[in-house]
Amino acid sequence: MSKIYGYVRVSTKGQAKDGNSIEAQRDLLQQNGATEIYIDSFTGTKSSRPELDKLLKELQPGDTLIVTKLDRVARSLNQGSQLINELLQRGIKIHILNIGIMDDTPSSKLIRNIFFAFAEFERDMIVERTIEGKEIAKTKEGYKEGRPEKYTKQQLKLAVDLLKHNSYTEVELMTGISKSTLQRAKKKYAAAQ
Repeated sequence: MSKIYGYVRVSTKGQAKDGNSIEAQRDLLQQNGATEIYIDSFTGTKSSRPELDKLLKELQPGDTLIVTKLDRVARSLNQGSQLINELLQRGIKIHILNIGIMDDTPSSKLIRNIFFAFAEFERDMIVERTIEGKEIAKTKEGYKEGRPEKYTKQQLKLAVDLLKHNSYTEVELMTGISKSTLQRAKKKYAAAQ
């Protein structure tokens, strides 16, 4: 008996705001008949995603795979076309909710290739804007790569000093600084002396 599977992918926390949240995708898939749903939190540029890999092994001829949008499956033209073609050759139906049912007709191939091309273009533009933003930020005074420090040097020094007479758990409760951060700071100050 054939089954209807759903696949959800999110790549960023921000997707909760644009209708691509796990919950929004899962709800749409369930409304359209998906009884088993696999969920990944990986960028679409990665070809190996654990839950998608499991799902691909599970799919049998006659089964249906539903996704909300084509870019949930892949973000590049080559990767997406290859995956869709392999599934169609295996006898698996593919339903992209914002496009329709995919098949081997020339018009279906054209439509999905156009959508994949736009998804790839969008991904490339995001990467380009990110690189440009970093380059602009590097020209500004005080620029530092990576996340800003959560604690000042003085706070960390005080916390390390507290470790002389208190346990990690006690210092963590007093300062709010995690044990792992305290351990790194202690090693850093020990090496400096």
